[in-house]
Amino acid sequence: MPSYLIIAQILVAIALIGVILLQVRGGGLGGIFGQPDSVYRTRRGVEKSLLQLTIALVVLFIVISIWVVRLAS
Repeated sequence: MPSYLIIAQILVAIALIGVILLQVRGGGLGGIFGQPDSVYRTRRGVEKSLLQLTIALVVLFIVISIWVVRLAS
C-alpha cells in the first residue's frame, strides 16, 4: 500500500478537524437559558465557505479511504 495515500489521508483528517472546529455553533448559550432557537438564518460569507470546505474534505476523505482499502486487499 502506498505510503503517500496514508499521509494524504492523515493530512485531510487534520484539515477536516480544523475546519469543523472553526465552525460556529448554532445554539450557543441561549438555549440553556430558555432563548427560543426558532430563528431561521441563512449561511453567508465565511460560514458558507467553511460549510462547503467541510463537505469537500469529507468527500475527499471518503474517496481516499476507499482507495486505500481497495489497494490493501
